[in-house]
Formats: sequence, C-alpha cells, structure tokens
Amino acid sequence: MRVSAIALFVGINAIVAGPVSGQPVERNTVVTIAGEKFLVNGSPTYQGRIWNGQAIEGLLMNSRMVQGVFDDLNPETVERWAYPDTGRWDAERNTREFIDAMPTWLEHGVIAFTINLQGGSPEGYSREQPWHNSAFTESGELRPSYMQRLDRILSRADELGMVVILGLFYFGQDERLEDEQAVTRAVDHAVDWVVDRGYRNVLIEVNNECNVRYDHAILQPPRVHELIRRVQQRSESRGHRLLTSTSYGGGKVPEANVVAVADYLLLHGNGVKEPERLASMVTATRRLAGESPRPIVINEDDHYDFDRSSNNLVAAVSGYASWGFFDFRRKGESFDEGYQSVPVNWSISSPRKRAFFETVLEITGGCDVPDH
Repeated sequence: MRVSAIALFVGINAIVAGPVSGQPVERNTVVTIAGEKFLVNGSPTYQGRIWNGQAIEGLLMNSRMVQGVFDDLNPETVERWAYPDTGRWDAERNTREFIDAMPTWLEHGVIAFTINLQGGSPEGYSREQPWHNSAFTESGELRPSYMQRLDRILSRADELGMVVILGLFYFGQDERLEDEQAVTRAVDHAVDWVVDRGYRNVLIEVNNECNVRYDHAILQPPRVHELIRRVQQRSESRGHRLLTSTSYGGGKVPEANVVAVADYLLLHGNGVKEPERLASMVTATRRLAGESPRPIVINEDDHYDFDRSSNNLVAAVSGYASWGFFDFRRKGESFDEGYQSVPVNWSISSPRKRAFFETVLEITGGCDVPDH
C-alpha cells in the first residue's frame, strides 16, 4: 500500500504576499499538530498506515540533511570541501543536487528533513570548527546567498508536500554572532523571513543540542525556552505561528522549561546503543509532557542495525515516536557515504543510506511524488 505524502494538497493552498514583488505567492503545504500527530493540509501523515501492529499515522520519518545551504566563508578551510571530480567546493552545486534528490527521499517515505542555518560539523563530529558556515552575520543579519539557497529548498519541499525542520543555530558556529542582541536579532530576522514568504511547511528547531558548548547564555539550557517563546510569539504576530522546539545531546530528555513551552519534543539517539534505552527515553519524555501530549521526534541518531529486528528506529516507532537518520562519512570512506560530511552526495548512494531508506519504505509504504 502506497500512502500519499501526507494527503498531498487536498485542495488547501496558502496564498501570501510575495516578499519583494508584492505579488501573491501560492503555497501548497501546511504542517500542524493535533495531540501527538503531525498533520499536513489537515490530514495525518501516512494516513491509515499500520506496520507490525503499530500505527504509523501522524509520525514524521526524517533524515538529518543539515548541510543543504552549507558554505565556508573561511578561505583557509574552504579547500577541505572540494568535490572529488572538480577539485573545488561549490555551494550552488550542493544545493542544486540536494533539491534533485528530494523526490527520491519522499518516494521512500521520508517526508521530513532537518536543515540548519549554521549547518553541522562537516566532519561528522569535531571538537574545533575553524570553518565559517553561518547564514547570519556577526550582528545577526541574514546573508542573502544562504537565504536564496534556502528559499529554493523550502519552495521545492512545499511543492512536494514535505516538512522541513529548520534549525537556526549550531554549537561551534554560534560564536560567529557578536553578542546576545545579535542572537535575538538573528532569530527575529529568520522568523520574519520564513513567515513573510508564506512557508507553512516549516518547524523551527532553535538550536541543535542546546546543552553542548554554546557560547551565548540564551542558547544554553536554562534560557533557551526564551527563544522558543520568542519564535512563537513573533511569528504569531506576523500571521502564522511557527511550531518550535529545541534539541539536547544524545541520550538526554528535554528539561522542564523547554517541555513547558515547546510545540513538539525533540530527542537525539547519539550514544544510545541499546534500543531499550531509546524506548525508555521516549516513555520518559511522554511522561514529562503529562496532560499536554505532543509529538516526540528523534531527528538525529547514528545507530542503525537496520538488518536486525531490534534497533533504534524500530524502538522509536514502536513507542510512537518519529525517527531521524544521522549519517556521516567515517574515516577512509568515499564521497558516496554520509549526509553530513561535506562535500555531500545527496543521492541514495551507499549501502548504509540504502538500508535506511528501504527500512522507512517498508514501515511507511512510501509516499506519492507529485508530478510538478
């Protein structure tokens, strides 16, 4: 049974004023939440789908594709990301090939992806980050080249009926902003940009793993809820409330201040080697939500074992939580491996990638890809 991608389009189009021309811009895809379910255009994702006795309807199977708008503004490190066939880095090629791959991801049932305005480590994991990858200037303004690339990705996702988890900040790059005022200014500009362009298929993740090495106090656990509320309130004042959350490092459940305000709850499975432990994290998070049930989304996990009956993906789905693939290039691997390591081959180009997509296809039944 092939399930349409979130009941694609069902006649609902959001029409908004264009950001520059003033002409109406027609959008196709609106993501909302009802209880623990994600809905698009009023219908739950994977509508009616059951897998191994478990309801899949309302989940958001996803992959960490954070480098879709990547660039390196540091001339001393940009050569690290050269494509093997040309010997140079090309940000436009990166985005173009990302967009070309999106329909294939959707066809396999992956209806969402995470992208970040400050990317992620292009080495997979790294302590030092000398490269300069940020859609924000030091004062918190938006860099047009980054936002033009993002616009193309969000537009294509909207056409396809896909949901985008848009991360704003990444540790190791947040220090590119000069002070807290620059951080809040960046948040405001990003929110205004998304809302004013009429994108309704976007979920906001304020920052990736708020408890890991952020320089600015407002991006750290005790205060990050302030930015969640800022996104919610500012976007609502502009006509469309953006559903917002933040994530923590692998193995940690959300803290009370975030649970109190977040629209959906994010978990990471990095370092969680036992599926039973991941399942217990989902249970604990649901308990924290209490009388305000919300979707639980794992949008980063680098433990796979897709050939086994018990793995983190199955544990998440069995506990009615969405799961997201985090793939990076291990030492000695080729260009075809990894979705976070730059340069990226965005196609399903390796056995590891193929195993993930085929597993999601089995679970979800896949999604229809619109012709246009």
